[in-house]
Amino acid sequence: MGIKKNFVYNTILTVSQYIIGLIIFPYISRVLGVSNIGIIGFVDNSLNYFLIFSTMGIGSVGVREIAKYQNNREALNKIFSSLMTLSFIFTSIVLIIFFTLIFYVPKFNIYKDLFYIGSIKIIFSFLLIEWFFKGIENFKYISIRSIFIKILYVITLFLFVKNENDVRIYFVLTVGTVLLNAIINILYSRYFVSFSIKNISLKPFFKQTIVLGSYVILTSMYTTFNVMYLGFTSNPEQVGYYWTALKIYTIILSIFSAFTSVMMPRMSALYSEQNIEKFNQLVIKSFELLFSFAIPLVIFTIILAPQIIFILSGNGYEGAILPMQIIMFLIIVVGVAQILAIQVLMPMKQDKTILIA
Repeated sequence: MGIKKNFVYNTILTVSQYIIGLIIFPYISRVLGVSNIGIIGFVDNSLNYFLIFSTMGIGSVGVREIAKYQNNREALNKIFSSLMTLSFIFTSIVLIIFFTLIFYVPKFNIYKDLFYIGSIKIIFSFLLIEWFFKGIENFKYISIRSIFIKILYVITLFLFVKNENDVRIYFVLTVGTVLLNAIINILYSRYFVSFSIKNISLKPFFKQTIVLGSYVILTSMYTTFNVMYLGFTSNPEQVGYYWTALKIYTIILSIFSAFTSVMMPRMSALYSEQNIEKFNQLVIKSFELLFSFAIPLVIFTIILAPQIIFILSGNGYEGAILPMQIIMFLIIVVGVAQILAIQVLMPMKQDKTILIA
């Protein structure tokens, strides 16, 4: 499938997520209130931090390696089996640490019921294998499946989350989307690839996943970790303000990330074929798209931050205005980082360069 079709499918997916996010977020913000939003933000971002360690660099390595051998069933089976085994090992280690910390870290213990629910997210993210479908460039399937589950999520959300006491129901439904995506992915993957113990070879992939995983961990220091840190050092209201700003930023950034995720497998394939001219052309187009999209958007969102916060979150979220105005500059920074790291250096297997940078 060509880049244009992949981009169209991924854009449809991103736009649908954008619309669904704009439907869900105002409703949840008003129903649950800033304190509960802060609690959910702290718990969910803490879980995501554990997820970074459980998945390491498997997502990036998986897309890159699967993209190179997507027409070779034997090679696909070997790569898939090896990466699944690595993912299982990482996830098992993280789960042991995760459950230990729930008992011994007071801040985690306070919300242990939510963390227990969230453990399902860690377990089933191992089976999510989104990297496989991106690697074979099956963005049509990814889009259709994701949109279907998101619509189902919205319907159940409006049916069962009615007031601030339904915070656990909201979190169960949110975690449930990961569970459902993982089950469908594993079942559907059997048409393209198969897992076999005989095909396991961890050595070729272990170093790659550790290096790229370390890069993701370092990057998370200014993305995921900050919410968890704020949860330890502040109160739920302050977390709620920052998480609100971060959520809006994430929704906006996802538009450009849709393009990046489409480009990575294609760039890997082009570089492996040594089609450097086409490779360079796509890099230039990526930068042109980023700057024509990001700079006007950053200016717009900074100026209209008070109105955006009020429309999306309602009264009581005025404390989110300044954090939003500050964080929006990251759209340009992260956009450049995505092009250089994900579209250029990863396909070139310059993993050490990425980590050093």
